[in-house]
Order: sequence, then C-alpha cells, then structure tokens
Amino acid sequence: MARFGAFLTAFVAIGLWSGSAAALPLTVLSFEGLQDSEQILDFYNGGTGSLGSSGPNYGIGFGADALSLIDSDAGGSGNFANEPSPDTIAFFLTGPGVVMNVASGFDTGFSFFYSSTVVATVDVYDGLNATGNLLGTLNLAAQAGASEGCQLPGDPNGYFACWDPVGVAFAGTAKSANFGGAANVTGFDSITLGSDVPDPDPVIPEPGATALFGVSALLLGLVGRRSNRR
Repeated sequence: MARFGAFLTAFVAIGLWSGSAAALPLTVLSFEGLQDSEQILDFYNGGTGSLGSSGPNYGIGFGADALSLIDSDAGGSGNFANEPSPDTIAFFLTGPGVVMNVASGFDTGFSFFYSSTVVATVDVYDGLNATGNLLGTLNLAAQAGASEGCQLPGDPNGYFACWDPVGVAFAGTAKSANFGGAANVTGFDSITLGSDVPDPDPVIPEPGATALFGVSALLLGLVGRRSNRR
C-alpha cells in the first residue's frame, strides 16, 4: 500500500486546444525495475533504459534527462522516504525536467505523486518532447522535508518524505508532458495515465485473464440454468 505524507488530491482541468481523440488504457509507471540513476529512455517503449533494464511496452518514452532513483533503504542513492511505489522514483539532475512522450497521443486525464521542497510544474503539450501547443500548466506547491513532520516510522531514512497525489485533466490530445521543478530536489512516482487518481499498486487484469473470466461466468450461468430446470 502507498505511504505518503499528504492525502489531499488536487484535480485541475487545464488546456484549451482540441484535437483528434486518442484513448490510452489505464497505465501506471512506477519505475520499478530500473537501476539507480539509470536514464529511463525507452524502458516503457519496447526498449531499455540506459543501463539495459527493460520493462513493459506501453508506447511511452522519456527524455534523456529523466532518471530513475532507488531509495537508500533499498540500496540506492536516493535521499527520500515514504515513496508510493516500493523503492524507485523518477527525477532529474539536468535539463527542464522529466519529459514523458506518448507518440500515439492520449486524451484522458493522468495523475501522479510528487515530492519537492520547491515549487514544481507540469506542462502538457500536443507535440513530442515538450513542443507544439501548450495545453496547460499546473503549478505544484513546495512541501516540507522529513524534519518538518513527513517522516513515517516504516521508512526511517530520507529527507524527501512528503508525497502529494495530484490529478490532471485537459482538453485535446496530448503527446508529451514535462514534469519539472528544480534539479535534484523534485521527484515523481506512480504516473498514472487514464485516471485522475494515481494508483501505486494497480490490479490490471491481462486481456486473456479477462476473457477467461467471461467464459467462466458464462459457463457458471449455464450450469445455474440447468440446475433450476431440474
């Protein structure tokens, strides 16, 4: 289950541009499976991160500045705690931020958790690599550090311990989002496309499992009907 310092979810509608619709199923990027300080790159795009780590193919890529960071409690170099997903988050050391690209586009809301001791931003664009029309900008408030009351007993180490969930909706079709802030003091986790509520521990059935469930339900219904006829 997620452990985070604040439970208030902000839902913000942004954007004025409208384009062709593009549906993207519920997709959660927890960044687990990446190595410490690895460029995320095509980890979620049928390829690998910069150190060879591979993940599911969601058709989602990241800019070169987007890095993964593992909690020091799990053997990494991350100075954070209470992260929503088990051990790994996304952050950046250079450039404008964590740039996420969805080449096919998406027109549903998305959400995420963030931790930052400075004001952070999220910009949504209709072009790749944070280009094209700006659909909207969301400002994220600065948070306190662990010494100001965000630390929880279950995860004792790490200064960046407050994690706020934020939901975003927009008009039009987006192809990229830039999760910005300040280098090395802003982190993001459990980016969830297709929902305005971030889900750190999703249960998404495989298509085959869903079909099997449907067949099972149908068979049970037939058995029930036969029993009733006796």
